[in-house]
This record gives sequence, C-alpha cells and structure tokens, in this order.
Amino acid sequence: MKISVKVDYACRVLAEMARLQGSGELAQIDHLAKTEAVPANFLAQILSELRNAGLIISKRGIQGGYALARPADQISLYDVMVAIDGDLLELSGNHKGRSGPRVKEIWLTLRETLHTQARAHTLDTFVIKETADMYHI
Repeated sequence: MKISVKVDYACRVLAEMARLQGSGELAQIDHLAKTEAVPANFLAQILSELRNAGLIISKRGIQGGYALARPADQISLYDVMVAIDGDLLELSGNHKGRSGPRVKEIWLTLRETLHTQARAHTLDTFVIKETADMYHI
C-alpha cells in the first residue's frame, strides 16, 4: 500500500483547518497552500473532494473560505483516506488456487487492522499546537 500525495496533502490542510476550528476564522486556499506547502491548483481539487465527502464546508465570497464540517475529533484518518482514494486496501478478486483462499483471509485481516488504526487517529491528533513564546536569559 502506498499513501498518495493527495491523501498526505489532504491530511495536512485538514490539520490546519482543525487548528483554526473554533476561532471563527475560515481557511483560505492561499493560506492553506502556503502554510502546508501544497500547490494551490492541486489543493482546489482536494478541497472539492473533501467537500463532496462531507468533511468540510465552504463559503463563497470575500469573507469565504473553508472549515471542517464537524469537530476535528469526529473526522478520522480513515474518513480522509476513503474520501480521497477510496477503500484503503482493495483486493484483486482473484483468490483461486490452493493458497488463494488463505491469502485472501490474510489480506482481509490486514485490511481490518488498517481500518481500525486509521479510525483511531482523528484530526485533533494531527494539529500542531502553538507553543508559548520562550524567553532566554
């Protein structure tokens, strides 16, 4: 399994939206692109997919932008990955031969473990908390 660049970018911009959540501030594409080092044109596609999946909301206009559709602790890595790439581990469908059924069973176990772990990590765990200014003497 390979994590796509698209999923990685989605996680990063969602973490920034989670950081902004509760501040009343909507995330602008330019801010997200700059803060998370994501190409703006690619980011627009990602945000569209996240909106279509119901993970974010958008508001048009000068005061517009993007925000999480629900609290950060209610959006999991699983939700993000499925919204962007579909099922986390797709099986080939060919499970013939002597070993086919056993190999399928192993893949299904691995997929369930992956699903469980991805659901255990929510956006609130992705957020980098601002640290207080440090003073050195």
